[in-house]
Amino acid sequence: MKYCPLLLTITLVEQWAAMTAARGAMCGDGALLTNSGKVCSKGAFNSCAECIVSGPNCAWCKKLNFTKTGEQEAVRCDTQENLKTRGCSETEIISPKNIQQATQKKPLTSSSSGSSDPVQIMPQEVKLELRPDMPETIELKFKRAEGYPVDLYYLMDLSYSMRDDLERVKSLGSEIVRVLQEITGGKGKARIGFGSFVDKTVLPFTNTNKEKLKWPCQDQNVQCQPPFGYKHVLSLTSEHQKFNDMVSKQFISGNLDSPEGGLDAMMQVSACEGRIGWGNSTRLLVLATDDGFHMAGDGKLAAILDPNDEKCHLDRENLYTKSNLLDYPSVGQLAMMLDKSNIQPIFAVTENVKSELQKMIPKSAVGVLSGNSDNVVKLIKDAYSSLSSSVIVTHDTLPDTLSVAYKSNCPGGDKPGEEGICDKVGIGQEVTFYVQVTAKECIKPVSFNVGPRGFTEKMRVTVTTRCECECDDPPMKDNPHCNGKGQVKCGTCSCEEGYLGQRCKCSAGQRDEEQLRRECRKDNGTECEGRGDCVCGVCQCHETEGGKTYYGTHCECDDEHCHKYKSLLCGGNGRCRCGKCECNPEYEGNACHCKKSNEQCKTGQTVCNGRGTCQCDQCQCSRGYKEPMCLTCPGCTVPCQKFGNCIECLAFAEGPFQKNCSQACPTTKVKVVDRLTLSTEAKKCEVKDSKNCWMDFTMEELQGFDNYSVEVLREQRCPEPPNIVAIVAGSVAGVALIGLLILLIIKALIYIKDAKEWKNFQNEKKKSKWTNYDFLCLYASLIFSFISVFRLTIRCSKKRLLRWRIPHSLESEPRSRHSMKSLTYTCHF
Repeated sequence: MKYCPLLLTITLVEQWAAMTAARGAMCGDGALLTNSGKVCSKGAFNSCAECIVSGPNCAWCKKLNFTKTGEQEAVRCDTQENLKTRGCSETEIISPKNIQQATQKKPLTSSSSGSSDPVQIMPQEVKLELRPDMPETIELKFKRAEGYPVDLYYLMDLSYSMRDDLERVKSLGSEIVRVLQEITGGKGKARIGFGSFVDKTVLPFTNTNKEKLKWPCQDQNVQCQPPFGYKHVLSLTSEHQKFNDMVSKQFISGNLDSPEGGLDAMMQVSACEGRIGWGNSTRLLVLATDDGFHMAGDGKLAAILDPNDEKCHLDRENLYTKSNLLDYPSVGQLAMMLDKSNIQPIFAVTENVKSELQKMIPKSAVGVLSGNSDNVVKLIKDAYSSLSSSVIVTHDTLPDTLSVAYKSNCPGGDKPGEEGICDKVGIGQEVTFYVQVTAKECIKPVSFNVGPRGFTEKMRVTVTTRCECECDDPPMKDNPHCNGKGQVKCGTCSCEEGYLGQRCKCSAGQRDEEQLRRECRKDNGTECEGRGDCVCGVCQCHETEGGKTYYGTHCECDDEHCHKYKSLLCGGNGRCRCGKCECNPEYEGNACHCKKSNEQCKTGQTVCNGRGTCQCDQCQCSRGYKEPMCLTCPGCTVPCQKFGNCIECLAFAEGPFQKNCSQACPTTKVKVVDRLTLSTEAKKCEVKDSKNCWMDFTMEELQGFDNYSVEVLREQRCPEPPNIVAIVAGSVAGVALIGLLILLIIKALIYIKDAKEWKNFQNEKKKSKWTNYDFLCLYASLIFSFISVFRLTIRCSKKRLLRWRIPHSLESEPRSRHSMKSLTYTCHF
């Protein structure tokens, strides 16, 4: 349904104002809410619970017969002022308020009480019952007690560069305790502990050579201990001499790179509360080092991929056992852990490290350490004074459905913020923080702590929400008001099973209430468009503002909201029907504001060049064509490829449309020419036909859609046929060339093999033991033997029996020049 632009604008502005006023002036998380605008957002609220959850200013009237005939139960939900105006008395208006109850409220300890367990915040426990989006403010009072106990844990870097500092710290125990006793105002209220760290004992942080792991120090004349990640040496104690004794037993160590494992050590000090011995006191952690720290991600250099788990991992020897298994913690992890454990860090570092620390970790103090730690006691005293004079109130992590904001009575504390901050707060001075808690929706009970950082005392806040109405209805079933089929709850009927409707007059049968209500919703929208009541799955429409009745299946229609012209509905030239103007025969337009005419739209024999319609004597173009006459289309492209088959068919009588050319291409006019004539309105195209030849043509658009005049070049550009002779000759030549190449490869392999054998023969020849002298002797022996055999042959010829024999002992010996002497010849008869 369409509305008058002016009415629509006014409606949107009203809805925006209602939503803004209902939610106050909230700008971002943690901002404070104000209820200056008493506005209740309109909606299809059918119960008191739905109403009070919709906004903090919405109230519900439980008066019977409050609704008029045809009105929905949603009219019961409005501001208290509007409900009173409509006749609902104050006793019949349901508008739950927030409830705040301090379940524990011990008074603050006075400065002169000298209590061993002072109370510094009030109240200690608060229960809140909140209505959604209605803020509630708690007054949290804080007064720093005189003589509040202090626990100080001294965490020292024992890398080689801190050798001079260690010697100085060995005698500082009594001085530190004396300063702490001055701060707390008495003995027994200050305790001190000690721990040390170096770095992870893996490469590239520490030299893993066996000798270096035993003795990592550069100087062989100093006492040195093996490197380690973190070692807890002394739990918190008030005996300063024990501190001196334990520290005196510590020795320097060493590692490779400059950054140290300080964050690893601080995480263990925070996580191991029991082992360290933290008490109900101000907790100070002093970190003394002369260099920076390794952070999360550096462990990957040593293939340590598991992130820090924020848990305690100290063995019986008080050594950090997972130093080489878990990565360094991130600064965010450490800051959260320190805050959770109420530990305030004091960094005694060199100048190059100082600038970044306070930015990274809140509620911390930083001082510049001297060359040999002479000024460490003064640093602790100054840092404690700085930390104790600044009070920062914050809270635990909250679910998204809760928000907390702070104000205070301190200078500059009137501006709301995510933390409450008061500076320069002296001992015994009372300050007040205003903690505003808001539930954004109905939630289950949630508890969280609120309190100053660095203090163990916290205010416990438990929040529940008020999302149900307490109407005190009489427990009467079969109430006559509900047609004897239900009971009254907050002024409306709660029907028995099987009955529906405002007065339970509808019998649902086999269908449930949700199915019937769904039939009254158009496109899963509001029931009956918010203009009627859903009775047994049928919309019963309400009256309009003008006294008429809404109509339609879902009451979507009325005859009062159509476009106006000169303050007249449908310009006085038609009638409004279901939000649209039905104009008289001689008028047109969305408000029937102009006479029918097409004089200004004519383009020859057509209107608007056949690409649009004429309304109010102006062209309304289609398909992206531009006014005033629908002549050009800037976003359109020339359909060369689309008309390719038609042009092939009409110009050359070929292609897929050859058999039904005229039927397939009725709007295309083709002319075949020997030379194309190009005009400003014609577009040149080139398209391949079914024979893979190029067709050149121009297209000029005519009136209407998809009407073109086409000039086609008579001569097509076809590719030359393949050269068969060249292909065959090339193939033969290729085969021959490949065969020749194979023969050359075989010949080369044979040549390489022969050359290798010749080379082996030459090498064997060089290894032979024969000399020139040996050959001469062998030659002489052979000649002699030949002559002897010849003579013996002649001598024994008569006997016709000749046998020569080699002695048996020489048969297995080589025929050298020595063995030839032993050759004998005999003649056997």
